[in-house]
This record gives sequence, structure tokens and C-alpha cells, in this order.
Amino acid sequence: MAGATLAPFAVARAQGNWPDRPVRLVVPFTPGGSTDILARAMGQRLAEIFGQPFVIENRPGAGGTLGSEQVFRSASDGHTLMMGHIGTLAANPALYRNLSFDIGAFVPVALVANVANFLVVTNRLEATDVRSLIALAKREPGRLTYGSGGNGSAAHISMVAFMEATGTEMTHVPYRGTGPMMTDLISGTIQLTMTGGPPALPPVRAGQLRALGISSLERLPAANEIPTIAEQGLPGFEAQQWYGIVAPPGTPGPLVARLNEACNRILGEAPFRARLETEGATAHPMTPAQFGAYIATERERWGALIRRANVTLG
Repeated sequence: MAGATLAPFAVARAQGNWPDRPVRLVVPFTPGGSTDILARAMGQRLAEIFGQPFVIENRPGAGGTLGSEQVFRSASDGHTLMMGHIGTLAANPALYRNLSFDIGAFVPVALVANVANFLVVTNRLEATDVRSLIALAKREPGRLTYGSGGNGSAAHISMVAFMEATGTEMTHVPYRGTGPMMTDLISGTIQLTMTGGPPALPPVRAGQLRALGISSLERLPAANEIPTIAEQGLPGFEAQQWYGIVAPPGTPGPLVARLNEACNRILGEAPFRARLETEGATAHPMTPAQFGAYIATERERWGALIRRANVTLG
């Protein structure tokens, strides 16, 4: 009986002292992509709030499934978290059908941001807008190559949605992260991608790439000169990314609530929101329950697309 009495007390005490050492915030991709950029921004502010370092740990591989599995099997004490996104949390269950862990069992903590995708092309490509890109792709099916940060990444599934909507066929070139993919896109090794504002906007503004459109339904204040894809002959087209923090299965509710409160506090700060907006991201605070429901809805939406397009990876 003594052990049964002390166990809940010990758990409560551990939660009260959390975090009592550095927290790992795992990014299941290489540095340089939207997931990494947003994780570092959030990690910096969370460290200031909680008084412990939030160490960004990049664990790329297999479309984010390697890093995801590592977090899934970590202790549920709040000292290991993951910055998940539309690919790792919504698309991968349909893309990877033989996973040894249940992606749906992650504990949702906080939705961080929605990020509009930018359809960007190498300056060597003759297409100057979405309509001319579609025409070019239809003339030579499969010739155009699009890059992504890996199989199952946000760029990959967004381009699958674009090809379905336009009746086009292009060749996917997966990379080990968005950073190296963008390097090859700028050099002209590949021809286009549809990726988030954080990695896309700097080379566009520097004249290294050309933006043909954005995947949100409305233009972004930070890049109002770039038209939406929807207004270029594809009404209703929308393929935004989203990013949020999740924890291993079994992470206690009170600890999750503390983290959620801190994240939503950060997302309400004007300087942080402005920082996101300059990168094409929009802060989107939710409760853990709301975030969980959102993930479930997105998993159904993107899973259906993947099944229709017959995209299989493993």
C-alpha cells in the first residue's frame, strides 16, 4: 500500500519540477527546412520561459519516420518532444504501411503555425506563371522534376495534390532534407518545388528563384505580389503546411497542459507573430484536444489523396 500511495506523489512531484534538465526537441529532417526553422524559433522562447535549454536535434530519414519512431519510444517525461508536421503526422500513416509504431498514438501538445507553400521554379525554366507551368508539364509528361525534403515530406504531398488538380505528371526527386533540395533547385539540377515560406522566400527575394504562386486561398501580406495558385485557373486549390509539437505516448496531461499554455503564450506575442509572418507563416494556437482533432481530420484528407494517387513508399 505504501508503494501505491507514493507512486502518484512521485509522478506529481516530477511534473512539478519539469523540466529539471535540457529538453530535446527532435526535428525529423535535416536543418534548413520549415520544420527546423520553426522548431528553433519556438525552442529559443520555450527555453527562456522554462529556464532549461530546448536542444534542437535533427534526426532525418525515411520521410521523418526515423526521428518520429525515436521520439515515440522515448520516455514520456516531457524531456523529449518532436516538431511534427503535415507529412510526419498526417501523410505518413498512408505512405508507410508497414511502420512498427502507431503515429496516431503521439500526444498532441500545440499547433504552432500554418505555412503557405510557395510554388517556385529555377530561373532556367521557361514557365512564368502557373498556367504556363501546367501547359509545359502536359506537353512533356514526366520530364519536369520536382524536389522535396524526402518521401512523405510536405513538399512531396503538396505536389501530389497539385498534379492531381492539374492532371499533370512530373518526376519526384526526394532529398535528405529541404536545405540540399533548395541548393539543387537554385543551381537548376531540378526544376521546381512547392515548399514553405521560410526556405523559399529568401532565394526568391534574392532573385535566385522565381515564385509562380502560393498555395493559400488568399495572398500573404508578407508577399502580396505573389498571386495564389487558386486565382490562376485552379479555384479552391489549397495545400498549406502545418507544424506542431507532439510528445511520446503516455506523457501526463498536466505536463502537456503546461507546455500548451507556454506555446500559446509565445504564439500570442506580437514580435513572435511578426517574425512568423515575415516567413509566410501564421500563428495558430489551439488546445491539445483541438490539435488532436485537427490532426485526425488532416490524416483522413491526405490519406485519401495518397490512396487515390496510389503513392506507396514502404
